Amino acid sequence: MNIAVILSGGIGSRMGSNIPKQYIMVAGRPIISYCIDKFVQSNEIDALVIALDKQWIDFIQPYVVMLQLPVYYAEPGETRQHTIYNALKLIRSHGGVDDDVVIIHDSVRPLVSSQVIHDCICGCIANDAAIATISVKDTIYMSAEGNCITDVPKRSTLHAGQTPEAFKLGKYLKIHEERSYEEIAAVTGGAEFAFRCGMKVFLSKGEEINFKLTTPEDLERFEQIVNSNQL
Repeated sequence: MNIAVILSGGIGSRMGSNIPKQYIMVAGRPIISYCIDKFVQSNEIDALVIALDKQWIDFIQPYVVMLQLPVYYAEPGETRQHTIYNALKLIRSHGGVDDDVVIIHDSVRPLVSSQVIHDCICGCIANDAAIATISVKDTIYMSAEGNCITDVPKRSTLHAGQTPEAFKLGKYLKIHEERSYEEIAAVTGGAEFAFRCGMKVFLSKGEEINFKLTTPEDLERFEQIVNSNQL
């Protein structure tokens, strides 16, 4: 089975809104609903887990009630990775098996395509995990002291990470179970965590359009895309 986990526990402080950015209405719908639709329309998802604060369940219920697949709600944790861990435990409690693919996505990347979802799932099936990435276009300079160049990595070896990220349920759950609460809290990236714990992580193809809504300018760009394409 392929289970999608939509992370919707963030507060979006940089957006400057009085509500979390994933619940901002665009063309009469909350941003998260566009994200959910993308996964359902891919026809590769067998179940959906939405990680969010309980106060928002009634708000999004009209956008999931007609879906022809099981929908579960996971509680957000103190950090992003603790939220993921909660979702993994929920999936296991509902009969998830080791080889199930858990594909995790940020609710504020509402323009993810079916192709990106497909590539990420396939990369995970063939390996232990996968993460959607795009090539780095600019030259990257490193500075150990913070003021002068100390290294210039080869640009062709660099990849910028997006979501979705996909993981084999059994292996990914196990590395969480073997770490302390504090160790999980220190994780800054799900795929990085998997890699550092010995999982083989495939770099699947992302897309420039799969950008994250972080600032008011990002929101304006998304609104323009929705209005022009009638998503």
